[in-house]
Amino acid sequence: MGKKLIFLDIDGTLTEPGSNDPPQSALEAIRQAQAAGHKVFLCSGRNFAMLSPLLRFGFDGVIASAGGYVTVGDEVIYDCPMTKEQAETALKALHSEGVFCTVETLHATYGDEDLGSFLDGNAGEQGNSEIERWRKALAESLDIKPLSEYDGTAPVYKVVIMCVRDEQLRPARDLLEKDFQFVIQEISDPDHPCLNGELINRAFDKGRGVLRVCEHLGVPVEDTIGFGDSMNDVEMIRTVGTSVCMANGSKALQAESDIICPAVTEDGLAKAFADLGLTG
Repeated sequence: MGKKLIFLDIDGTLTEPGSNDPPQSALEAIRQAQAAGHKVFLCSGRNFAMLSPLLRFGFDGVIASAGGYVTVGDEVIYDCPMTKEQAETALKALHSEGVFCTVETLHATYGDEDLGSFLDGNAGEQGNSEIERWRKALAESLDIKPLSEYDGTAPVYKVVIMCVRDEQLRPARDLLEKDFQFVIQEISDPDHPCLNGELINRAFDKGRGVLRVCEHLGVPVEDTIGFGDSMNDVEMIRTVGTSVCMANGSKALQAESDIICPAVTEDGLAKAFADLGLTG
């Protein structure tokens, strides 16, 4: 088969949500695919800091911050943070309505100090992969610093938001929706209402990140395969030549995907690599 570019979401796809330890089966499949001449990229909503623990496994590049920061090998091919004014406007409008925020710079993540208690009180037992990632990251202190320590100098790539009611987002939407998508997911637990999501610059998304890698390497998009699990992967799923959703993933994303593979906890990625002929 021709050489492919493979793009992997992290939380809920390559790893269990919030983890930096992929199943051994997935790592072996990735190594075999690379040995066969394919290239494997991380394609994540995480910023570079939060995905960097996975770089020890030898990926060929990253699409970080949902497409805002893209590398091929050691070369940065795209870099598009918020302006300082946009970041300040977002935080002021969101905080004015009691929305809990984290801001992601390239090398650090900063969160409202009481975000952990908010999650424990509102997320319930059945959260999506983003909620679980933040809950675990806070519990394990994965380098999420207090927002009070952010001095405003490092550029912000993304603001992650959590609140109880959609109306809390209205002032920020009025100011920023022209330039930013409000990608919101609702937790379906009536006893613990919670909305979580992120502000993503309309200048990029995971799908356009895939296209930028293809253009840089001179590979047609038809020769790409993307793996995801939630609706923040939808642009990637719609862009790649072959799209794969995990069985643990969103039903809406499964409906958009060409293939549904077993869950991340059931060696799904390795099985899909084998079924697609990527491992030799």
